Amino acid sequence: MSLPPGFLDELRGRLSLGQVVGRKVMWDTRKSNQGKGDLWAPCPFHQEKTASFHVDDRKGYYYCFGCHAKGDAISFVRETENVGFMEAIEILAREAGLPMPERDPKAQEKADRRTQLAEVMEEAVKFYRLQLKTGAGAEARDYLARRGLSEAAQDRWGIGFAPAGWEGLREHLTGKGIDVELILAAGLARPSDKGRAPYDTFRNRIMFPIRDLRGRCIAFGGRAMDPNDNAKYLNSPETELFDKGRSLYNHAPAREAAGKGHSLIVAEGYMDVIALSEAGFPAVVAPLGTAITEDQLRLMWRMAPEPVIALDGDTAGLRAAMRVIDNALPMLEAGQSLRFAIMPEGLDPDDLIKAQGAGAMRKLVEEAIPMVRLLWQRETEGRVFDSPERRAALDKALREKIRLIRDPSIRGHYGEAIKELRWELFGPRSRASARPAQGQWRSGGRWSQAPLPPLAATKTSALVQGGGIEDHLREAVILATLLVTPTVLPTFESQIEVMDCTDPAHRALLSAILRVAHDGAGDDMRARVAEAIGPDALEKLFAQTHVAISPAVRRPGDDEIARLCLAEELAKLNARRGHARELAEAVEDLTGVADEGLTWRLGQATEALHRAGRGDTEDRAEFEVGANGARMKKEERTAFDRLLSQIDYGKGGRKGRPH
Repeated sequence: MSLPPGFLDELRGRLSLGQVVGRKVMWDTRKSNQGKGDLWAPCPFHQEKTASFHVDDRKGYYYCFGCHAKGDAISFVRETENVGFMEAIEILAREAGLPMPERDPKAQEKADRRTQLAEVMEEAVKFYRLQLKTGAGAEARDYLARRGLSEAAQDRWGIGFAPAGWEGLREHLTGKGIDVELILAAGLARPSDKGRAPYDTFRNRIMFPIRDLRGRCIAFGGRAMDPNDNAKYLNSPETELFDKGRSLYNHAPAREAAGKGHSLIVAEGYMDVIALSEAGFPAVVAPLGTAITEDQLRLMWRMAPEPVIALDGDTAGLRAAMRVIDNALPMLEAGQSLRFAIMPEGLDPDDLIKAQGAGAMRKLVEEAIPMVRLLWQRETEGRVFDSPERRAALDKALREKIRLIRDPSIRGHYGEAIKELRWELFGPRSRASARPAQGQWRSGGRWSQAPLPPLAATKTSALVQGGGIEDHLREAVILATLLVTPTVLPTFESQIEVMDCTDPAHRALLSAILRVAHDGAGDDMRARVAEAIGPDALEKLFAQTHVAISPAVRRPGDDEIARLCLAEELAKLNARRGHARELAEAVEDLTGVADEGLTWRLGQATEALHRAGRGDTEDRAEFEVGANGARMKKEERTAFDRLLSQIDYGKGGRKGRPH
């Protein structure tokens, strides 16, 4: 149904977002200013104790600084009530006392036609249900009993049986006065190419009704009883009621259950859905005989932010998982992804529940792996990367997949995750010719008994922990510079995309900047970002003294100053974090060193690094590249190298603490 121009504007004008949201949250009276429409509460979309969910009642927008949920009254109702767009409009229109617009005549005709077809489908459901209880359905009943489906379960799911004859259903429906044209339009019969009467679509099959969100039967899935049948499963053809790529089996009950907090599971077929639901997993759906489509992914994400794809552990199941990944990558958004529960080889969810119980299935769902790990597994499993060329081929394949992700922030995080996985595969420890036994370490080419590990004080030293406040300041200057001079962003985009902000507010700003830049905001960057996440975040950013005095902020629009500022701040930030990563890995490997002496030296190196980060050293323009690829000042690198030179790895010995 299309809405007339101005209807949504009038609806939003009649509503108070604060009142709509207020039904679902408890406002934080200390942070909120009711008179100005500035409202804060714990977020209704994720578990938290602090009030990070902000509503600007005057502008009609909300934003969560924790999970980054945002939108207006319509999107809030859609997400919290788990309903579609038009249903949300109807709910809000009733609340606002605004009558819904009348449908146009053609739309009403189409709706009447669909109602007629749905009534025909319900008559078919009754016919198939009755046939299952007759002598002709005895074999089908035995099969269902072997699969563990009681008669009560069969009734709940409306399971029936299509007899083996060619015209049983058609004759039954025409006997009730239903026109043959409607039977054909509903996909229940097919025209004969031999000039005969239409014949039944489904014959000698167990029948599963497929229903839409309103609970109407729109199609059937039929499982062949004859093992020699060409198609084990057969779905209704696409009709005015049924679009296979935009429908899900068990959609309405699963949506309701997902809205109550149950994990949304996506299984492969009808029997898996029924088995899972009967075992206590009510939020479960299945695609209808095809690979999961983009439209089906959107339907799933409307129900839950991270559906769990439960696929058989065989080769076909894994291939299906990879097809899902390829479809999903371009559609990923913050908080919107997929996880995968791969069944044990040779088992489907129904088999697993019967063999090991619902607890085993629940454990698989809870431990479902994120999509990035399955993507990595696809490109690496069963392969050997013993040459630079093979590793380069792996890098190329992964880069091509990551480029499919449209959201720049998620693309950056995927790149970081792949780097971590690559390090696990190709890092120094994984390249060792053999693995040590527990409690052993390598010295002079031999495995020896390992000395005692370093004390906790060593691993938590200041140099290993890094400079949180200094990183925060640099991030703020970088973000403010991009906001006042957005024209320089393309020069630094690759570095900005992977910048891992320490502050949630900074992460929200960074995500908004990249999103607005991707949409082509140009010189309107600051206003567009303020519109996206609210003006408060920008006010807090620019109110900070170290931001206000930055030359790049004081001279907005000056490309040269902005480029110099960003180059310096990013270099320092990368150098600091490069040190932290290298040192964390070095300290993790330390065994048997003198903890007090090492901690003292770490402290000395930390102070040297802090001085370098503040610019208190000479030769500010001179840089060199560290082992991790980060650009850093020579004095920064010298401080780090001095520390490493004092550590005796080979003998596990100790160097005395200077007096």
